[in-house]
Amino acid sequence: MRILAIKIILILVPTMLLAELPIGEIPPKIVLKGDLGGRIDGTQWSSEELVSEKVIVLFYVDPDESELNNHVSDALKAENYPKEKYGSIGMANMAATWLPNFAINMKLKSKQEKHKETVYVKDLDKTLVKKWGLSDDNSDVIVFGKDGRVLYSVDGKFTDAQVKEIVKVVWDNLD
Repeated sequence: MRILAIKIILILVPTMLLAELPIGEIPPKIVLKGDLGGRIDGTQWSSEELVSEKVIVLFYVDPDESELNNHVSDALKAENYPKEKYGSIGMANMAATWLPNFAINMKLKSKQEKHKETVYVKDLDKTLVKKWGLSDDNSDVIVFGKDGRVLYSVDGKFTDAQVKEIVKVVWDNLD
């Protein structure tokens, strides 16, 4: 029994450690459309959109964990970054929850109406978990530079120190 437990730990630990995207790298291209997901209006979303004139923060969230990092989004909003230099994406990991898609869609549409500058996207098949190695059933927050490179990446609940770090990373990369 003890050997089985050790084997399970050895299998799971590397997976947990790889949940955060490597700093300085551009993750593989992903296109979410059709059965894979896309924007809430039904159009496709591509990770190539991360290359822009803006620093972009992507929140990749299991809908069951949607409140986990609200303090992070609140802190980022409070900074009032210049809209022409800062953007955000809220992406729902739709396959990570038992909640019905129609209920999540309603919530996302409501959020889109309230936060018009944020792009809301659905990942219907855990594509970012599979292709980028993001953690499943969790909340991942990634900051992308204007060239699409990862500047900061955290999975799970942010500490107060991490909130300060992400705010600083965004400010440091706006110009």
